[in-house]
Amino acid sequence: MQIILNLSGRYLTDCGEDGKANRRLPRAIVVGTRARYGVVDTADMEEMVGILIEPGGFAGLFRERADLFFERSVCLEEVWAGTSLTERLCEVPTPVEKLRTLEGLLSGRLHSGARRSELVDQALHLFRKEGFRVAECARSLGVSERRLSQVFREQVGMSPKVWCRIRRFQGAVRALHNGVDVPWTELALRCGYYDQSHFANDFHAFSGINPTTYSAHRGPWQNHVPIL
Repeated sequence: MQIILNLSGRYLTDCGEDGKANRRLPRAIVVGTRARYGVVDTADMEEMVGILIEPGGFAGLFRERADLFFERSVCLEEVWAGTSLTERLCEVPTPVEKLRTLEGLLSGRLHSGARRSELVDQALHLFRKEGFRVAECARSLGVSERRLSQVFREQVGMSPKVWCRIRRFQGAVRALHNGVDVPWTELALRCGYYDQSHFANDFHAFSGINPTTYSAHRGPWQNHVPIL
């Protein structure tokens, strides 16, 4: 999940998957977790601040269920009323001072004692370090798969199955961005896919392009490529 602030314009642009502008969004938004790619209008990036919220950290700032924001962009003031955050940052002269000011405002908003549950902590550890499937993770933690899915979804913003799919996909993206030179079948197996077909389907679902296109157009940022 992210908070995005446009400091140079009066709004942010919501683009469709074809790259065309659909509507105008508030200049300060909360962006929920996503299971599909998004298109960014570079005109919004003249002066922008982004805050990346670690999995399970959203409740510590807003006391809201993260899954209620899944694939949504919500005006920041709907969950942080009366903040006028963009106006306050625009009054600060330098980028470094803006970031320090923002850090102070966020730190002051953290709810004491609010943290993600131990169940989610343990699940994230198993998914990241051990490569567990969801059913295996639930058995290891001594809870039902349904209970794990409910708590994980409410705190992280998506189901553990989708989380694991995106984690596998991101592993493939990192390898491709680093210029790995192996057959797709080998890369698919290395990243935890059953076969090349599952790898190709997931890659296209999450990025809108195929691995070959990504490799040919990768740039300085791992998760961004220009629209062709």
